[in-house]
Amino acid sequence: MTTEHRTAPDSDPVTAEPRWLDQSQQRSWRALLVGHTLLMARLDDDLRRGFDLSLTEYEILVRLSERDGRLRMAQLADAMAHSRSRVTHTVARMERAGLVERVSSPEDGRGILASLTERGLDVLRQAAPMHVAGVREHLVDLADADDLAAVGRVMNVVADHLVAGHPEMDIR
Repeated sequence: MTTEHRTAPDSDPVTAEPRWLDQSQQRSWRALLVGHTLLMARLDDDLRRGFDLSLTEYEILVRLSERDGRLRMAQLADAMAHSRSRVTHTVARMERAGLVERVSSPEDGRGILASLTERGLDVLRQAAPMHVAGVREHLVDLADADDLAAVGRVMNVVADHLVAGHPEMDIR
């Protein structure tokens, strides 16, 4: 639904008329949704076909590799912007596949760390070139450099806004 009607910023958001998107904003919003959905599905499909690995599992391997191979499960969930239960289930699958293992934290013995295994690191090293090629083919090389930079700036503003009260969730 589109309309030009705008409400005053100081109006009550519960009773105020919604600030509908205009046609241009609606097209951009839907393009973002559809493009993101299709891109993530393609990247996920490529990893599944090539390495029997989901995009989420790949991202966990990347996150662990960037943190010396180990990360607390709670920090991993925050970094992935996923629920702790979802990350726990995903890590359990990855543990059965020999990609990661869960170990007690040497710092306090209470926390659980996800730890990258040699097999997990090998799979990451094999999958990364194909994944990066897909990101290039289906996004980076399609966009003008200025447009891609603008998308990055916009998404950083969105991320800054959404993690302002929860800095532990900053996953960049």
